[in-house]
Amino acid sequence: MKTLKLSLIAAIAASGISVANAQDLASAIKNVEVSGTVVYRYNDYEPSTSTTNYYKLATSLKSKINNDVTFNSRFIAGDGTTDPISLNTSTSADKNIDIQLTEVNFTYTGLANTAITLGKQAISSPFTITRSSIGDEQVGTGIAATTSIGDTTFTAAYFNQTNFATSGNATSLYAGNEGADLIHVGVKTSIAGVNLDAHYADSVDIFDAYTLGLNTSGNISDVKLSAFARYSELDLDDSDKKNSLWKVGVKASTGIYGAFLAYGQTHKDGGVVGLDDGADVGFDEHWRVTLTGISDASTVYASINAQVTEKLNLALKYSDLDAGDNSSSVDQTETYLQASYKMSSNFKGYLRFGELDKDGSETATIGRLNIQYSF
Repeated sequence: MKTLKLSLIAAIAASGISVANAQDLASAIKNVEVSGTVVYRYNDYEPSTSTTNYYKLATSLKSKINNDVTFNSRFIAGDGTTDPISLNTSTSADKNIDIQLTEVNFTYTGLANTAITLGKQAISSPFTITRSSIGDEQVGTGIAATTSIGDTTFTAAYFNQTNFATSGNATSLYAGNEGADLIHVGVKTSIAGVNLDAHYADSVDIFDAYTLGLNTSGNISDVKLSAFARYSELDLDDSDKKNSLWKVGVKASTGIYGAFLAYGQTHKDGGVVGLDDGADVGFDEHWRVTLTGISDASTVYASINAQVTEKLNLALKYSDLDAGDNSSSVDQTETYLQASYKMSSNFKGYLRFGELDKDGSETATIGRLNIQYSF
């Protein structure tokens, strides 16, 4: 009987501990926000022998520790996960891919209109890609702070280690210099309906760069208009060559119809002004024709679209790159049709089909299917 009583007491105690732990876990889960994206992409380029299937799963977890501190983390499944600083998508033929912890940091918001993040985090700047559902992301370990005064926001950050050597399309800048640092400062403001920003970045012994940008929007009768302009310059520490890129563009829409027109140009010495073609400082508006990183060249992007139904949008897009005498590329033109379908707010996709023509090369037939689920 004594043994039985002791067993009952132990069981009750264990049960009490289990209930307490369950309650603690439930409370913890209530403070966790989960978000992310899953993308499948299929490319069909003819003639081509490149891999056609791409996958990427990205999940971000945000946990409120107390009223002032939040814990953030991000997990990515993609190619290159054997290398802890590579965030590329999967490009190998139908292989299994590993999961990688790409961000782990703490954000303090105890000061009014201010956020300070410490740890491994996405590098938020016009020179980098902070988030991408299918492509590379630039991350680093360090500290970043933003504070707002009225309509003006100030940003300052220092990263003592980054993934620039393996992420993005300017990796040649960091060949043999993995883990390079970065300093970034910036300011954004709004004056009379015009949004203005200025940013400076410096990577010791690699480059220093700056960019100036503006955008605005308004209506003329029934036509909605939005316009942008940006100038960016990057100077390499070991070269006298100047890299610069400027671009302007305008979007218009009325009823179910929309249009887009943009033009950009690079310096005769070079057009590398950021760490990724898709960064704000770059010019990569459509598909396979990009101005970023190409010297002595200009590009025109033009498109028209129609919102045929609430869920279906049809577009015709055209890109033309004119390479100058000092260009590292050749003249290129691209024309394609795109059908975009948004089944719900968190599930969408598009289908593309067209042609890419480069001087001296056979005209390529290009197609793509892209499906994205967000949660």
